[in-house]
Amino acid sequence: MNNEKMAYLVLAYPIISNSDLELIQKFRRVNDELYYDVVKPHFTIVFPVFRLSETEFIAEIKKQSNNLPSFNFSIRCSTMTKDAFSEYYHSLLVPDEGYSNIVKIHDKLYRDKLIEDLRLDIDFVPHIGIGNSMEKFKCKKMVDNWNSKDFEINGTVTHLTIVEFENNVVRTLDEIKLEI
Repeated sequence: MNNEKMAYLVLAYPIISNSDLELIQKFRRVNDELYYDVVKPHFTIVFPVFRLSETEFIAEIKKQSNNLPSFNFSIRCSTMTKDAFSEYYHSLLVPDEGYSNIVKIHDKLYRDKLIEDLRLDIDFVPHIGIGNSMEKFKCKKMVDNWNSKDFEINGTVTHLTIVEFENNVVRTLDEIKLEI
């Protein structure tokens, strides 16, 4: 992603225990060279959109997110993927439970005005990014580190956060409370 060009995204910052947040952040501090200092742990629901104005983007997200439910999730595994836009590989925490909730919200938000921005050439895998490297085996080692342990991170998603991303800075524009 071009960090200098302004983009709009929708993120879901999970509510998790302090000990799980510390565990993730301790790992990210060492292994997430791209985004640790930029953004807190999150699920990306809508990826960078460049062609709409701030007003249009916010209005569309609010319209499409009407009556969306909050949900719980559980994460018990890590996986990795190759970045479609750069030479980086990414290590991810992927939810076992809550996966379909995130996919359905993602799909609903990409209806209507965002349909042209939906990348159908890339699989959408809900995740929290925990590390990255241009060395694929370094990312594989990160994933193996997590998966060699029996872990479970439980949480809830109660809000969607509309953000602006420019020059490696994330700025919150609005928040949408999900239905209980």
